[in-house]
Amino acid sequence: MLCAISGVAPQSPVASRKSGNVFERRLIEAHIAEHHTDPVTGEDLSVEDLIELRSPRIVTPRPPNLTSIPSLLSAFQNEWDAIVLETFTLKQQLAQTRQELSTALYQNDAATRVIARLSRERDEAREALSNVTISGGGKADGDAMQVDGQALPEELVAKVDETQQQLFATRRKRPIPDGWATGEDVSAFDVTSSSQVIYPGSSAVSVDESGDLALFGGADGVACVYSISQQKLVHTLKAGDAVTTTKWWGKKAVVATSTGSVKIFDGEKEIVKLGSHAGAVTGLSLHPSGAIMATVGADKRFIFHDLSTFKPVSEVYTDADITCCDFHVDGLLFFTGGSDGNIRIFDVKTGAAMAVMETGGPVRAISFSENGTWFAVAVKGSSSVSVWDIRKQSPIKVFDVGGPVDNVRFDYTGQFLATAGSGSVSVQQWTKSSKSWSEPLRKAVQARDVAWGSSATSLVALTPEGGLSILGTS
Repeated sequence: MLCAISGVAPQSPVASRKSGNVFERRLIEAHIAEHHTDPVTGEDLSVEDLIELRSPRIVTPRPPNLTSIPSLLSAFQNEWDAIVLETFTLKQQLAQTRQELSTALYQNDAATRVIARLSRERDEAREALSNVTISGGGKADGDAMQVDGQALPEELVAKVDETQQQLFATRRKRPIPDGWATGEDVSAFDVTSSSQVIYPGSSAVSVDESGDLALFGGADGVACVYSISQQKLVHTLKAGDAVTTTKWWGKKAVVATSTGSVKIFDGEKEIVKLGSHAGAVTGLSLHPSGAIMATVGADKRFIFHDLSTFKPVSEVYTDADITCCDFHVDGLLFFTGGSDGNIRIFDVKTGAAMAVMETGGPVRAISFSENGTWFAVAVKGSSSVSVWDIRKQSPIKVFDVGGPVDNVRFDYTGQFLATAGSGSVSVQQWTKSSKSWSEPLRKAVQARDVAWGSSATSLVALTPEGGLSILGTS
């Protein structure tokens, strides 16, 4: 019998009741004390499961080659030779390991130096780009760009200050215009018509100041101006690339594309092309003065364009892809929403960053209320819309509209906040007298974007298919 652990004849043999294996008592008891298992089968085993085996004591004879001094010396020599060989092998492995470690450290140091150099060259290139001046003709295009740095020219700074003083002095005292829709009117909204014009891939719709002309476009590079009252197509605009967002500049249509260009149309005639972004243009915003247009893009930049010359006058890099933007209603601040879930606030005149607010997810849309202190925020994948106070830089009200929200729009008076999403179109109403919110409207109309019609008497919803649904009273 041989011990299952040592492989030699046991002096005090025992057997396992469970597996039948034979062990040396001292070895198996030591194993059970530490592991409580059978070393052969892995089953649970205790000392009580061992059976003592009685057998005559076996005296192991001495190996015949160790019965003389010469043979002992030979055995010692063999042991010494084995130790020397093992030591030599260990020295070889140590030398190889040291060489590999040295190579890895060198490669790490080289990579660190390359990263530092590339970062330095990137920063130098950005600084050079922000200071370069490229002369161009009367029309701006992708090769005619003038960047004067982050600060606006003096004439535009004066325009911004003048606009802010005028709006701030009159905004809070401004009465609600005659004929403006009430909460009862909004609660009676229903789908009154749908456009027959469909542009698949459309993601944004804008309505002009008259409230009658809707501007939207699709993935095929074509945009259109649609008359809500006449329910027909008025103009077809060739953007050339997939339309990402739209805006009205007075009576002129502004169309942004996936290739970074922005085109301005007068009727169906393209009057200027702005091509400054190195990726898709994701947002447009018009300064309250009407003198500056902001474009933001997936290239982490926002650019202010002087609409008197159609040239970029300020360009600022941010830390994340910009997904949306909006000027403050007084025109002194510029807000951007990022894919990293942060809203960043910038000084319009200097381009300096002023604050960062975390929303908890990629920002889909920002819309300012005319009271000047509130703005609404929609986050990608969320069914909630939050209203933030710019003074507190935190949400003061959160609405759950029952489905993911794609866009939000305050009306001109700041009373109504419209939301568009895959589940519904809804309107939240702020009543100043009672200082409370209510929901006068929620319709099961799927929409990717929404815009207010004339005097808030209608809502224009952009459907996922690329058409328009008009909500109003019949």
